[in-house]
Amino acid sequence: MRVTAIMPLIAVAAVGLATTSSTMAGVVLGLYAHFSKRVLASILAFAAGALIGALAIDLAFVGAEDLARLHFSARSAWAFIGGGFAVGATVYYTASRVLEQRGAAVRSPARFNEFAQARRRQDTKALIELLSRVSIVRHLPPAGIEALLASIRPRKVAKGALVFRAGDPGDALFIVSRGRVDVVSHAPDQDPSSGKSVATMGAGDVFGEMALLSGGVRTASIRAIDDLELLEISKEEFDHHIRHDPVMAEAVARLSHERALDRLSDHSSNPDEWCKLASRSLDRVSQSQSSKLLTEVGSNAGLAIIFGNILDTIPGCLVIGARFEGIASMSLPLMLGMFFGGIPEAAVSTVMLRKAGYTPTRIVLLWSTVLVAGTVAALAGNLFLGGTDSLIPIFVEAIAGGAVLGLVSHAMIPEAIHEGGSVVVLPTVAGFLFALYHAIAESKAFESGVIG
Repeated sequence: MRVTAIMPLIAVAAVGLATTSSTMAGVVLGLYAHFSKRVLASILAFAAGALIGALAIDLAFVGAEDLARLHFSARSAWAFIGGGFAVGATVYYTASRVLEQRGAAVRSPARFNEFAQARRRQDTKALIELLSRVSIVRHLPPAGIEALLASIRPRKVAKGALVFRAGDPGDALFIVSRGRVDVVSHAPDQDPSSGKSVATMGAGDVFGEMALLSGGVRTASIRAIDDLELLEISKEEFDHHIRHDPVMAEAVARLSHERALDRLSDHSSNPDEWCKLASRSLDRVSQSQSSKLLTEVGSNAGLAIIFGNILDTIPGCLVIGARFEGIASMSLPLMLGMFFGGIPEAAVSTVMLRKAGYTPTRIVLLWSTVLVAGTVAALAGNLFLGGTDSLIPIFVEAIAGGAVLGLVSHAMIPEAIHEGGSVVVLPTVAGFLFALYHAIAESKAFESGVIG
């Protein structure tokens, strides 16, 4: 291959490398500098705005103009470009969600927070469904269930052993998680073995419910038919929550009324509806829970993080390479959007990965994959998509544009808001205006110099 043929490829590879090189600056910043989250959020928001403008003008509109030269109508050009964007956004979002479930969510505080909330709802789903069968608990405000969950203790009982016997103090409620129990009726001064079996309970059944309201003594004995797993809520801890939660205390006071007690078994609130409301109240994840989950998920997420980084990088660099015909033809808003966006994204991700237990060397290696992916994608875009107005390259560029737009809406803007608050609206608009000015300045309609 002649040198003259190699030079353009070297140039486009250099452009891909330069566009993604900012991520390494972000890694260094995350490892060794104390940075302002609001400043980084503003940079990320500016990059998001620039990318939105570049995608709308430099990619989508220019693609439509290419289709017009191929005799497409305005409506069919819109459908063609829009279809590509829709496919790209769908593929990006689906792949991103799969990778996040496998650990890639640790790269971003906003996405990890969403992941942690979903994991907590999943982990507590079965427990909340069990609690929804408990009439007393179900009459309590669903929003207060979070405090009660911390009071639930697992308890194992061997086959044939007594959970409690008639005459014992009513100091706890029990939910059968696994196994069966026998309810034995007898006088408190008699041996339970001489009593009469009056009922059998299995998984999901509840006994000792009135102990949480009135205490008193047990009126029957409970014996384990199988090896038993129970969930226990002690009256002491239940009363503790009541003392510190006025809303729960008021609900329990209503339940303690004699007429309320009569209605518990027959006219309870709907278990399914209570279960839904209780699940929604668990969106807040404590710092300790978040740290534990971050370490647990992040420890085995290296491959998912690599693929997540590559997924975020390839579409934009593919378009940059496809549109590259020389320095004058570079899509400056698209390049700068990706360049500036890489700094805060890598910096914030590095902090998260450090919390997850990653060493600096491992973090650098993970993020170096972005440089390789960006370079290869730019070369591929130039070799296979550049220099032609055929339909396939135009559609592939639209797919890549949709993926970049998915990145902006799924990762960049939510992350900017998470770190910087609503003030990031202003740099987002500034980024869009930057892309708009560049498009106007390059437009042939203004070649006369009206805009200089």
